[in-house]
Amino acid sequence: MIDLVITDLDGTLWAYGSEGAPHAATLAAWAELERRGIPILVATGRRATTTREPLAALGLAPPAVVLNGALALELATGACFHRHAYDRDDAVRVLAAFRAAGVEPCVYIEDPDFDVYIGDHPSTSDGHLEALGSRARRGDLEEIVSSVPVLSFGFFGTREEVVEAVVAELRFADPRVSHGDFGGHGVTVAPVGLSKWIGVLAYCERAGIDPARVLAIGDGANDRELLTNASIALVPVDAHEDALGAAHHVVPSPAVGGWEAVLDFV
Repeated sequence: MIDLVITDLDGTLWAYGSEGAPHAATLAAWAELERRGIPILVATGRRATTTREPLAALGLAPPAVVLNGALALELATGACFHRHAYDRDDAVRVLAAFRAAGVEPCVYIEDPDFDVYIGDHPSTSDGHLEALGSRARRGDLEEIVSSVPVLSFGFFGTREEVVEAVVAELRFADPRVSHGDFGGHGVTVAPVGLSKWIGVLAYCERAGIDPARVLAIGDGANDRELLTNASIALVPVDAHEDALGAAHHVVPSPAVGGWEAVLDFV
């Protein structure tokens, strides 16, 4: 018996390049889960804002684990029920590692009015900066990491060798590399030991759900802990190799509505 379905968004609920536009079969499967009374929890690397908005356009407001487990909240109300920030000294050390690689990262925080701090010379791509829009605020990053709880660091849409240089400086941390975001490569760095699964456990405790009775579907390297701990792990056929290695079942691509396969296991 499955008491909870957990889903990633990009490359899972919808195909890359079709943000906020799931296949019709996927939307029908979501509606069927709701009809059966099976709750759905989103678990994504996205910020709260960029998680809420495309789902709201579909008329959906599920609870969500965002920033790879750093926050968990009710999208409908904004009420946060889990947060996991950096220890201050660790945040200072991570920023120093980015600086050593010649990179100025985005610094993600929790604030009702904005999501991220950027410095005077951000290394993330113009496309990513445009996407951040008014949810980004400029500041002295050294001062920020010393005084404000930091949830995550990252940058996107750059050359692979830049990402490799950062990863080489962050061997004491847990950098997660991504490919294809904003037309290039990127990396996010959350506190060591953090994962989407941590946020799932917080939701299960709050909702009175046995975490041994959950199904998870995801496609990325940042889904590996989620998939490994789920009682049933589904992975799209075009997923990252780390996700495929953790799969119990491989399903069709989200481009053809493969997400509807969740109905075969609940």
